Amino acid sequence: MTTPVYQNFINGDFLKNQSGETFAVKNPATDDVIYHVEVADSFVQNAAIESAKQGFAVWSAMAPIERSRILLKAVALLRERNDLLAKIEVLDTGKPWQEAECVDVQTGADVIEYFAGLAPAQVGQQQMVGEDFYYTRKEPLGICAGIGAWNYPLQIACWKSGPALAAGNALIFKPSEETPLGAIKLAEIFTEAGVPAGVFNVVQGAAEVGQWLTHSPDIEKVSFTGEVGTGKKVVASAAGTLKDVTMELGGKSPLLVFEDADISQAVSAAMLGNFYTQGEICTNCTRIYVHKSVYQQFIDELKTRTEQNIVAGDPLDPSVNFGALISKNHHNLVMGYIEKGISEGATLLTGGKALRPESAPNGYFVAPTVFTDCTDDMTIVKEEIFGPVMSVLVFEDEDDVIRRANDTHLGLAAGVFTKDIKRAHRVIHQMQAGICWINSYGNSPAEMPVGGYKQSGIGRENGIETLDHYTQTKSIYVGMTDIESPF
Repeated sequence: MTTPVYQNFINGDFLKNQSGETFAVKNPATDDVIYHVEVADSFVQNAAIESAKQGFAVWSAMAPIERSRILLKAVALLRERNDLLAKIEVLDTGKPWQEAECVDVQTGADVIEYFAGLAPAQVGQQQMVGEDFYYTRKEPLGICAGIGAWNYPLQIACWKSGPALAAGNALIFKPSEETPLGAIKLAEIFTEAGVPAGVFNVVQGAAEVGQWLTHSPDIEKVSFTGEVGTGKKVVASAAGTLKDVTMELGGKSPLLVFEDADISQAVSAAMLGNFYTQGEICTNCTRIYVHKSVYQQFIDELKTRTEQNIVAGDPLDPSVNFGALISKNHHNLVMGYIEKGISEGATLLTGGKALRPESAPNGYFVAPTVFTDCTDDMTIVKEEIFGPVMSVLVFEDEDDVIRRANDTHLGLAAGVFTKDIKRAHRVIHQMQAGICWINSYGNSPAEMPVGGYKQSGIGRENGIETLDHYTQTKSIYVGMTDIESPF
């Protein structure tokens, strides 16, 4: 049986490459190749740039309210096709249908809807300067590039295209080569909704295509989601043409559970922040600091619920709540970290092994894993694993745990569980992280800016301020009096 071959999406339609080069995409839950995709060769790359230039000329000239109406049509189509798009995400990523059906497409649509509403709200300023005055305009940057990650492929494509298009830019988007189909479907939806050809192009491929985007002098901005090491290379590459950059990178985020916390709620947050999307979420709270007085209660409930409530298997089965890791290589990487944790002296509370669920025996499954007796210098506590591996640590003193939680070069997220409202704000204000939760974890609405401190990122996605990252300010000085000149 032959598998489908998808082409790059350029200028409102599919474009065949000239090299003939393709790559295969596997379903992580079955290890089967489900389709192939053509690589964006130089012919496709040049076409994408020319297409984006033409699309930008049309799109940027439109009234913001008209752009808003078109984007809202795309939102309606996304919601109408929720189940179809969610299935694509499940097959590409290995995540459970139970998640994708109610999160991935819906939250992506929410972001485009949010920025569609803001598009007509962009305003400049005016101020008198003596008898003269100046005013400012918010203008789009031009052609922007988005480079996506494989854990939330459609959502990330929406997060990057929403503000970029609302501000009047054109966007060339490169999804991860692991999960390339969702972005194609988004491109088709934008075209159907009335977004002009060339405004949203999708180019496919691995690092070489990403490097072309970051080097291209025709591209004004690059927004990247991925791991820290790759992000540093993107920033270095973009510096050659002084591109604006947004970097949404990795984390090793702490969750602090104080002695007065609702323990069941804290366990729910810890499980959500480690095992949702089988642990492949950059904001995950993989370092759980639990006060000594409630430590035993916490780990007892955590062990019971982890072993009884998690169902691994065919991700398309609605009863499954725990899916497969993205690839065999990543599966091996995560298993290597687990072995490292054991060898460095951490105690394996539960999990720690590969799984072969009856309904998906060939998938890349790793059991939800919890380590106790962890110390801050262990590899599993210091490095981002991006898999279902939780490290539980003990603390007694508030100031000490704040210091320990902040002792990392990363700073993406943090959480605090306590019933003491003063302590909650006192502690969270000292967390060196860009996304923080109090008595909650993981929620990321379109209205809330997200991004990291330290090496976890540059700039923000979502929220009002993100629109400013996709515009530039033009100042116009208006002379109302005669020029005084010494010449």
